[in-house]
Amino acid sequence: MKTMKLNESLPEGLYRAEQVRELDRIAIEEFGIPGLALMESAGVASYRLLREKWPEAQDVTVICGTGNNGGDGFVVARLALKDGAAVRVLQLGSPDRLAGDARHNADAYMALGGEVIPFQSVPEQTEVLVDGVFGTGLEREVTGAWADAITAINEHWAPVLALDVPSGLHSDSGKILGTAVKADATISFIGLKQGMFTGDGPEQCGELHFDDLAVPSGVYSKQGVSASRISWTTMSGHLAPRSRTAHKGDYGHLLVIGGAPGFSGAVSMTAEAAARSGAGLVSIATSPAHAAQMNMLRPELMCHGVTASSELLPLLERASVVAIGPGIGTSKWALMLLGCVLDSKLPLVLDADALNLLAFDPMQRENWILTPHPGEAARLLGCATAEIQADRFQSVRKLQLKYGGVAVLKGAGTLIQAGMECATALCTDGNPGMASGGMGDVLTGVIASLVAQGHDLELAASMGVCIHAAAADIAAKSGERGLLAGDLMPLIRELINPEANGC
Repeated sequence: MKTMKLNESLPEGLYRAEQVRELDRIAIEEFGIPGLALMESAGVASYRLLREKWPEAQDVTVICGTGNNGGDGFVVARLALKDGAAVRVLQLGSPDRLAGDARHNADAYMALGGEVIPFQSVPEQTEVLVDGVFGTGLEREVTGAWADAITAINEHWAPVLALDVPSGLHSDSGKILGTAVKADATISFIGLKQGMFTGDGPEQCGELHFDDLAVPSGVYSKQGVSASRISWTTMSGHLAPRSRTAHKGDYGHLLVIGGAPGFSGAVSMTAEAAARSGAGLVSIATSPAHAAQMNMLRPELMCHGVTASSELLPLLERASVVAIGPGIGTSKWALMLLGCVLDSKLPLVLDADALNLLAFDPMQRENWILTPHPGEAARLLGCATAEIQADRFQSVRKLQLKYGGVAVLKGAGTLIQAGMECATALCTDGNPGMASGGMGDVLTGVIASLVAQGHDLELAASMGVCIHAAAADIAAKSGERGLLAGDLMPLIRELINPEANGC
């Protein structure tokens, strides 16, 4: 879970490559903005960022392909040349394939005496590399001389500025197509590409910047987004201060079910996270082997040892929401518990082995939230984990379509999908320190608590993902290695009370 550094002015809307091409077409054909002007603006914005990031650099190498991304690169090269820098363009592909606006800008650069060299290697002395190789249209694996060039870029000591999207990264899925440029900074144009924020995207993009190239707002009104960025900064506004006359019954009764013998920790963390997130009452149904000891660790939780459905049913009758799965296992006991829960009409949050059991006997339900990591998602969809990660956006939509309700696909750039008619939500909070045991259990508790407090399923899932990730970001200020799920508990309480912290 790479921490992507985001420029504060980034828009929330995300697009697929074909949608950005449509925005580009609308700007040119319907709003009369010449394509050459858009390319010039892209190059100007890129060179401005280059100078902001590396103001002392006096030797610039631009690696250009033969499409419009290469045309953007030629604008950068021309501006650097006019600025007095030592500049060279390394050309990938036959220059005869340059056409239209890209050809115009290549000629303008060479008219100033600019040097164009067929790509063989990257000069050792260059101080900044500009990646203008592929852009957003790439669909095939990168091979041959193109792959060799990307390897050379990544192995060079100089920082890399990628234009629009790092070359070799699939702009829709965030998958590396064989190999991809690992940029220090990326500047994206007209519309942010959804693949930059999940899968391999955050690792490859580095510090992300955006420029709309002064495209009028009317252009955007003609094309809906495919996904939206969310964060705790944007989601915290959904929390209102509590009434001064509130009581515990106003904030729901969550029943957490799980904890097979030897796995009491998972269900304990889920329950405590739910309580720290503001649920009015939290009960636990777990193995009798450790039910009594769990009260000693957190006496506010009501713990019940359950061996049969007759013992679980009274607990379900008192609950308003159920979270099931943490530490539950896949035994007959687990199947019995899940069966009772599925027979109820209560809203549910399913995680861990509850998802693995569901994969054996799929069903659809509208009042639940599923929270799989990629491996669990693969079992739910009957495919390999690599297929899930190859296109996380498509995977989360398949999950929601097959199982209903709200699907939360955890990982780098966690995705929330509430329905086929809804844009996918993507959380930009979080960091690699979250790759440790128990993090998912805590998330389950936070989400279920928000459902118990009356938030609808989509909002509860989105808020819960963001609170959880933002708490981890605060905790990671002391270092990502060694970050424990339990470290999030006091931070979750802090974030769930924005009015107390001046937010």
